[in-house]
Amino acid sequence: MGQVFHLLLDNLLSESEQVSRIVFARDQVTPPQFSYQVNFPRVELVLSGEYPNLLESEDKSINEVVLTQGDVLYVPPNSWNKPNWDTDCSVLSLLFGKRQLGFSLVGKAKNQPGFYDVQKHSIQTRTGHSIDHMLNALNMLAKEPVQAPMDGYLLKALMSYCQTMLTAPVASTRNRVEDLYQGICIYIQENFHRPITRESIAARFNITPNHLSRLFRQQGHMRMADYITWVRVDRAKFMLKRYDFRLGEVATRCGFQDVNYFYRVFKAKTGMTPSEYRGLD
Repeated sequence: MGQVFHLLLDNLLSESEQVSRIVFARDQVTPPQFSYQVNFPRVELVLSGEYPNLLESEDKSINEVVLTQGDVLYVPPNSWNKPNWDTDCSVLSLLFGKRQLGFSLVGKAKNQPGFYDVQKHSIQTRTGHSIDHMLNALNMLAKEPVQAPMDGYLLKALMSYCQTMLTAPVASTRNRVEDLYQGICIYIQENFHRPITRESIAARFNITPNHLSRLFRQQGHMRMADYITWVRVDRAKFMLKRYDFRLGEVATRCGFQDVNYFYRVFKAKTGMTPSEYRGLD
């Protein structure tokens, strides 16, 4: 699987001098419901078709931006984008987690309910190396009123470094099973706001639900259901501090369908109610 992404990055690097444009996501206004918003940086590269997204503009309005082949979207930590998947498109995402670098290739056909091509791969990341400085520079550049041409240089350097990591991954005892587990963790962190289940996650990764449960028992420190809850509560803590959402909206945006259940789970996990947590200095 890693070879697929390596070849993709090869092609993208050779064409990177002709990247049409680089668009930065922001987070100065309240994101629309069901936006993608995680605490790690992401890069989304449009390989083909049209990829419309709701994004925050420099004037703090929310507008639809249609990304096309050759366009790149950079999303800093806790910034957001809301894609519209009702188009013909193919998108490669690079997900820079704390312990792993995830690759996600998604193909979508217009008016079709699902994705026709979903491939995922993850490798152990290198902390304390050049990649951290590249990401920090891009995160800071996203706040500047004018980015070009520096954004293109940084993006090319970042993609080149990712290519190197695919070619010569970090030496470790990790195997394909652990890489699969880490990839699923990234997927949950991306999609915590959706009604994800053991069955839907297993289907996305082409494994059985029993295999998925067994994977978390063997590789993780908690059951899969507990991990999903942990991610959702962690994001709820962020939203309670960052936005003035009502508790019902925080619950919905974090994947809890019932506000009373959210209230009970949050208190059980943190020892305080959502309102008490919000009131902390």
